[in-house]
Amino acid sequence: MSEMGRRRREMVRYQLLERDIDDPTVLEAMARVPREEFVPENLRDMAYADAPLPIGSEQTISQPYIVALMIEALELSPGDRALEIGTGSGYAAAVLAQVADEVYTVERHEELVKEAARRFRRLGYDNIHVRHANGTLGWPEHAPYDAIVVTAGGPRVPDPLCEQLAVGGRLVIPVGQTLYSQELIRLRRIAPDRFRRENLGGVRFVPLVGEAGWRP
Repeated sequence: MSEMGRRRREMVRYQLLERDIDDPTVLEAMARVPREEFVPENLRDMAYADAPLPIGSEQTISQPYIVALMIEALELSPGDRALEIGTGSGYAAAVLAQVADEVYTVERHEELVKEAARRFRRLGYDNIHVRHANGTLGWPEHAPYDAIVVTAGGPRVPDPLCEQLAVGGRLVIPVGQTLYSQELIRLRRIAPDRFRRENLGGVRFVPLVGEAGWRP
């Protein structure tokens, strides 16, 4: 096993299993995706640190635990179609792609979109579709989605994302009234006009900027 492979397995054991991440499909996905490929070259040695890392454009790649926590909360099954808001470097989309059938991911920073698309092609992730757009409006052309995950914190759950969620689907998003402190919320669409809301705990994300989020 390579040095990075060993670090990846240690990350799963000490950062995920010991914090009660126990979905075997999520754990296996986290063990397979080479996180070092999704961080800047000068930070590769820190790829498996228990911390977020900068990726440019004033954005970050979340710490591994948060990625696993949010994906586990989506309760994905084989055949599901997932929407991600906030592609960043593409790491979370790559993990999602190990579990979901198709992943659609939207990013507002054009340079990050270009870099992520190149990574997906180079690493062979052919079930990830990336778009440069205002993520708060989702990607309506491919709705409805079985799962939606938002990797930035907004003041509320954007209505367009609720509308694009399938009945029975799950939406996971950080929500808070300050820019850098939120609660992680899971919405379940239990009927066309009914949602069940759960609070999964405190988190801290970069702001969700866009028409249905924080204003630029």
